[in-house]
Amino acid sequence: MNAHMLLTMAIPALVCLGGGLLAAVWSPSHQIRSLIQHFAAGVVLAALAVELLPEIGREHAPGLVLMGAFALGSLFMYGIKLWTMRMEHQASVAGDVSGTSTGLLLATFIDVATDGFIIGAGFAAGGETGTILALGLSVELLFLGLALASGTVSGRRIIVISGALGITVLAFSMLGNLLLSGASPTVIGGTLAFSAAALLYLVTEELLIEAHTVAEKPVSTLVLFSGFLAFWGIQLFG
Repeated sequence: MNAHMLLTMAIPALVCLGGGLLAAVWSPSHQIRSLIQHFAAGVVLAALAVELLPEIGREHAPGLVLMGAFALGSLFMYGIKLWTMRMEHQASVAGDVSGTSTGLLLATFIDVATDGFIIGAGFAAGGETGTILALGLSVELLFLGLALASGTVSGRRIIVISGALGITVLAFSMLGNLLLSGASPTVIGGTLAFSAAALLYLVTEELLIEAHTVAEKPVSTLVLFSGFLAFWGIQLFG
């Protein structure tokens, strides 16, 4: 692992910490958060369409392996959703608000660890895949840092949690690269297919659903497409 790769892996971690620092002093309105979520969704969709899916094709892994890995990734994310919903329900029945926030926080750390492993897999695949995924997921992690501010999380705790999330994404990026460096095209292709399911879940079941909890403005559609275009532009112009 060279210095350039390590520095690139550190970008999402620093962005996540920066989002937490910003959230400690500024709480964006629900409309602003919705716009940020639309932009992040556009970026992640572009990462899927422009970089990740083409890279999966370039690995030339067997089709059944790719389909199986995608299905496994779908079930994994679905399991996380069911687990989170169960924890929220149990905390709600018990009237424990802190239990609800703890369940959501655990789910967030799992999501971030998955993002980090995706970045590491991208670097193991070679080319610019890891760099482009790191830049794309940084936008999502920026929103994640901003979203930490709530009734139960504030002040220094936001900074501590965002720092822990940053360390998590960096550690799992390094772990993913370490485990997959030199792996066969079948293993890398399968891992990337699993990652594609995780990113698709992130867009459809997290970012956009959260973005639509407030009255949507027509400009939100343009923000979604601008996020896609911004990421595509980075890929086109290097």
